[in-house]
Amino acid sequence: MKTMSADRQLIRLAMAAPYLGREEERDLAVRWKDNRDQNARNQIALSHMRLVIAMASKFRGFGLPLSDMIQEGYIGLLEAAARFEPERDVRFSTYAGWWIRASMQDYILRNWSIVRGGTSSSQKALFFNLRRLRAKLAQGDRGLTDQAIHQEIATALGVSLADVQSMDARLTGNDASLQAPVFAGDNDSVERLDMLASNEAPVDEQVSGLIDGERRTNWLKGALTQLNARESQIIRARRLSEDGATLEQLGSQLGISKERVRQIESRAMEKLKAALLDADPQMATA
Repeated sequence: MKTMSADRQLIRLAMAAPYLGREEERDLAVRWKDNRDQNARNQIALSHMRLVIAMASKFRGFGLPLSDMIQEGYIGLLEAAARFEPERDVRFSTYAGWWIRASMQDYILRNWSIVRGGTSSSQKALFFNLRRLRAKLAQGDRGLTDQAIHQEIATALGVSLADVQSMDARLTGNDASLQAPVFAGDNDSVERLDMLASNEAPVDEQVSGLIDGERRTNWLKGALTQLNARESQIIRARRLSEDGATLEQLGSQLGISKERVRQIESRAMEKLKAALLDADPQMATA
């Protein structure tokens, strides 16, 4: 009730605001542009609030609160007042209409569904015109199928047939909460979220992988003890570090040629392979 009375009060206030003549409107716009006169800008905005309310009523079909639509439209109206150039000899209502409509449409796209819609100009045109065009094409006795209707809409708006079909599904469907209960029988229920397929491996495979990983880590640690200091340094720098040192870098650090580093690395890898096979003979077939 409070919201309804607030809406009505705002509408009455807007309708009571006086119209501005062309010269008066231009004088106020000049005062704002040249002197940053806030009062002048507010006068222009207030006198055009009826335009905001008229546009908000056209978007009522999207089910969003009228008061919110009016507030968003008022933001667009203030933006138009801030950018208006009086020397162009265009009435403010003509200029402001685009800003008001754009502000409301952006608000609808953000809040109409929990699923974020497309924000390109073609997607916006599709979102706001699809239902109107669908109803128009469905009238009469043409006997068009859904596929034919979608194709005509796609041609009229310059978008793909897949985009029309996807948007139509969104507009005719409802958002479903992942916390909504799904009855599983025996008076028990689970949430939709609990029934989504997981991309993770089954728990038994995860546990088995952890155990195998720990076992292989211990085997590797034991195998590394079979290397001498230089071999261990090269293997750790080349194979076990995130960046992986080059042969040239290690040769410079150790004072040897990169070919000698390669030879030591090759010998160390043979030692590791032998030590790991001793620890687990099955690695020979892995």
